[in-house]
Amino acid sequence: MAKSPTFTTAHQPPGQSRLDSRPIVAGIVTALVGFTSSFAVVLAGLRAVGASPEQAASGLLALTVAVGLGVLWLAWRSKVPVTLAWSTPGAALLATSGAVDGGWPAAVGAFLATGVLIAMTGLVPALGRLMARIPATLAQAMLAGVLLQLCLAPFKALGTVPLFIAPVILCWLLMMKLAPRWSVPAALLVALAVIGISLAAGGSSPGDGEILPGLAWTAPAFSLQAMAGIALPLFVVTMASQNVPGVAVLRSFGYDTPWRPAMLVTGAGTAAAAGFGAHAVNLAALSAALAAGEEAGPDRHRRWVAGFTSGFAYLVLAAFSAALVALVTAAPAGMLEAVAGLALLGTLAGAVSAALADPEDRIAPAVTFLMAASGLAFAGIGSAFWALAAGLAVRLVLKPHSPGAAGLPGCTSARRVRGFGLRGPVR
Repeated sequence: MAKSPTFTTAHQPPGQSRLDSRPIVAGIVTALVGFTSSFAVVLAGLRAVGASPEQAASGLLALTVAVGLGVLWLAWRSKVPVTLAWSTPGAALLATSGAVDGGWPAAVGAFLATGVLIAMTGLVPALGRLMARIPATLAQAMLAGVLLQLCLAPFKALGTVPLFIAPVILCWLLMMKLAPRWSVPAALLVALAVIGISLAAGGSSPGDGEILPGLAWTAPAFSLQAMAGIALPLFVVTMASQNVPGVAVLRSFGYDTPWRPAMLVTGAGTAAAAGFGAHAVNLAALSAALAAGEEAGPDRHRRWVAGFTSGFAYLVLAAFSAALVALVTAAPAGMLEAVAGLALLGTLAGAVSAALADPEDRIAPAVTFLMAASGLAFAGIGSAFWALAAGLAVRLVLKPHSPGAAGLPGCTSARRVRGFGLRGPVR
């Protein structure tokens, strides 16, 4: 039997709430914002770890379908406006990791392992407690270091393709002033327009066969380098930057997240779609507020419809994923990374702020940040792993008696969302 969300505010009369179209509109907007603001990051990440254009298109399609189906199930069963997304910080991590030993099949194996770890977090409370002991400042510092190179891309592109990227940056800046939520989608539309004009001027166009959605299966391979360099950092980043904040967003609007079902659905969805190139599915964080907030209508009992509708919207968007991949693949060099960098500027700013929030604990996060940003690869393992290891070592030397963080949802009797730097509701 599904549990009703916990809140005290009275809801609208049933006849009025059921005629309200705002939950449906909010669900469509949630999917549009979530998809358009970060699909460029996903493509950049998959290509960086060895995916061909066809495999990257398959990965985006598999992610979109997994997100849509997962949201439909969770929202319907829980009657809570829970929404899902792909791991945008995780995709940024991939974009800076580069190819690992074993190539694309090894990366697919790491995606599969990530899905298993996410599912186990819902099944095994001890794993959640272990994850929550990773200091929030180090997790955020690692994320900030990973994001740095990608966030530099828009400004580097100004020196190579200024006529292409300048309109995109100006549109993003203007929309940040007028409607921040739509800044990245608007910048993407300008980028697509610029790419289209460039293709038309050059007399070329994307191939007809490339605009039809299709899945490309890759048998996973497993290597120590991929597990340490991709799977573990991807798991940490996804939990710290997506799943735990997603719980906090829902709680700030008076809803309890169905933690165990959500981890099982997202973990199983990631594992099932990994062979098709999907890197990680998780709870939505920032876009979750669109489905759980006032935009979804005054009746809190009916806001789950917004989450449910977003699932349908994602399935519709899946049909256009291949066409978008074909278009951005034809873009000038650096254009895709530039759009991805603009999409992640806000995430970078938040990660840096969280990493350095404690004035008595800044050296270890600084080391973690610099190590992650350096791009150091040793023994075939990327900088994200070594950054976290170095930060933990420095913190152990400087603060040997520091207590661990509190547990993840479902790991304590009070079911509190703490650890990973969450000190209050996230709006």
